[in-house]
Parts: sequence; structure tokens; C-alpha cells
Amino acid sequence: MSGENIFTGLTEEHGGDARWAFGTGFTEALAGVDTTLPEGVDGADLAAYCQMLGDDALIQSQRLIHWVTDAPELEEEVALANIALDLLGQARLLLARAGQADGTGRDEDAFAYRRPAAEFRNVCLTEIPRGDFARCVTTLLVLSTWRLALFTRLADSRDPVLAAIAAKGVNELAYHREYAVSWALRLGDGTPYSNERMREAVADVWPRTGELFATHPVEAALADRGAGVDPASVREEVRGVLDQVLTTATLPAPGDFPEAGVAGRDGRHTGELAPLLEELQRVAREHPEATW
Repeated sequence: MSGENIFTGLTEEHGGDARWAFGTGFTEALAGVDTTLPEGVDGADLAAYCQMLGDDALIQSQRLIHWVTDAPELEEEVALANIALDLLGQARLLLARAGQADGTGRDEDAFAYRRPAAEFRNVCLTEIPRGDFARCVTTLLVLSTWRLALFTRLADSRDPVLAAIAAKGVNELAYHREYAVSWALRLGDGTPYSNERMREAVADVWPRTGELFATHPVEAALADRGAGVDPASVREEVRGVLDQVLTTATLPAPGDFPEAGVAGRDGRHTGELAPLLEELQRVAREHPEATW
């Protein structure tokens, strides 16, 4: 890397475009990608499915950003911010695909900034208050393990866009899980106090996990057509990974996931989502014609 400073050096590595660092180096999220719908796949179903996965990533990203300037150490602040950016990138691609699949032509900004809480399709676990660092670690551990299992299977989707997004996301999600596992082990097998906090976090998060494995009709339809993944199919894999991590961290494994419905997938959310969206959407709603 050359240049007068690290920023100019990075700019040179990205074709001299200084905008890359702010995520504005391209204007269309899916430019150059074949977006033809696979034969037999309903565009409305595919759009709804992309919204589900995209909203999961977008809302979790926004919640993780709350740790910026407030993490236990600077290194963890940077790590959590980077994980949030990975998820934001996944959300951008998935929501852009949703706008193409449903024929509306809406871009990712329209989905992110122009919908009320009742139109979001994320699972409720992504929107719960961040809590302490132990709960952040536990939530990230559960969600990254679950999402990694889904994306690993989605890499074989008949939809070429979903397959490409998933293939890229697998590497990101593997890091997210690795990061969460390292902290779960460090805190669980650390001091009596850190172990206690992790036990409390697991007890708080676990009752909210059932929704991750509840199958929405849209998910079932796309799974039947080879374009999506039935979340129930990853239940045992996810439980096996989490049981192993918790046992190694000297934390009690709570057992099977609770049974639950598809509340978030149908727009039924906790009271925490509306204020989170107010924060996320405020500038875009106050300045609807602004460009950046």
C-alpha cells in the first residue's frame, strides 16, 4: 500500500475512488447480475422472502451499531461495527432483489426508510434491546449460527441472485459466529461474575429463539421450489452447535428451542421495533429529496 497516508493508500487500492470508504462507490446494488426469475418461482413470494432475510440483517445491524462508542474495548467496538456493516451489505442486496422480484422497482432505500414497523418482516430476536455485553454476545451467537446454516443452504438456491448473496454471506457469517463463540468461551469460562452474566443472558435470549425455526408459508413455498430454505430444517444443526459452545463455556445448555409462531414474519413485533426504526429512518424522512 502506497500513498501519503492510510486513507489515500486505501483509495489507490480501490481505483482512486475516494467514495468507496463510505459505501457509495456504486449506485445499483445488483448491477451486472442476472436477475431473471427462475422458472416456477413466484416473484411476490421471492420478494417477501428477500424482505424477511434482508430485514433480519438490517435490524440486527442497527441494533449492533448501538455499541459504537460504548463497547468494553476499542477493539470490540470496531469488530461489532464491522459485523454491523457486513449485515447492512447483506440487507442492501436482499432488499434490492425484493424490489426487482415484485416488479415495483423499489430500491433498498425505499424498503429501509419508507416502511412502518408493521411492514417489516424480521424475526423479533433481532430487535430486542441490546442489554449488556453478555446478552450482545449471546444474541449474536444464536443469530449468526442460525443465519450461517440458512445461507450455507441458500448458496445452492435456484435463484442466481440469492445464491450469489448467500455465497458471499457465508464467509461473513462464519466470522460473526467465530467472534461470538470466542467471547462466549471467554466470558462463560472466565470469572464467576462473567459466568453468571452469561448464564443470565442465555436464560433471557433462549425463550425468544423458537421463532427462528417456525416456517412461514412463503418459506415453505420457496423451499419446495428449490429457491429458499425451510428454517425448520436447520433446527438440529443450530442446536448442536450451540449446545457444544455452551457446554465448552461451562454454561448450561437449555435444551430444545421453544415452539413459537411466525410473529415477526407477519409483521407482529415487539414494542422495541418502532423506536428503533424512528432512529434509523429519521434523517431520510425529514429530508426525503436529499442526495448524498
